[in-house]
Amino acid sequence: MQIDIKQYKSIVFDCDGVVLDSNVVKTEAYFRTAKNLGASDAEAQALVDYHVRLGGISRYHKFDYYLRDILYQPATQHAIQALLDEFSLELEVGLLHCEVAQGLLALREITPDANWMILSGGDQQEIRTLFAKRNLQSLFDGGLFGSPDNKDTVLAREKANGNLQLPALFIGDSKYDYEAAVRAGLDFIFLSDWTEVADWQTYCESHKIKVLANIAALIN
Repeated sequence: MQIDIKQYKSIVFDCDGVVLDSNVVKTEAYFRTAKNLGASDAEAQALVDYHVRLGGISRYHKFDYYLRDILYQPATQHAIQALLDEFSLELEVGLLHCEVAQGLLALREITPDANWMILSGGDQQEIRTLFAKRNLQSLFDGGLFGSPDNKDTVLAREKANGNLQLPALFIGDSKYDYEAAVRAGLDFIFLSDWTEVADWQTYCESHKIKVLANIAALIN
């Protein structure tokens, strides 16, 4: 599939499953977080299933759902924060060592004038710290963004302040990435190699979404 990547003024990247091979890392961290805080295997697996089903959605929302709809407990700020803290601890080592997408530096070289942004469902400060440690932050001159703001909010804000300029491309690996891109008026490419969307082929075909295997496939 031929794509004129050089036409875009802004390129927005999801993080997990796009720039980093970290989807499995995060999925396992959800399970261990629940177990560490007293969940049964069934309760921990229910959280994992919800996480996978809602790829790209903030962990704040997922833990709120977990408390209310799986554990049937009040989703207090204290309870959510305890889950968030445990989750961050579980993630730290895995994220420092997971694979970075091949072709990322080459893609940056052929799009020198494009404004690059990370837009993740992960915690914003966590992403900024991680990318600094892995020497990736300089690639993303448009900024590194994540939760608690959701992707729709960030895209609308960055368009309004002029940081995100059209034509723009969103590169993601979840249904929510695609939906957010459409709502914001961005073109979209789905990357399949690391996605956790079980029915991605059917979903992409039914929505006529452009699909590539990975970042390296964008380099013609």
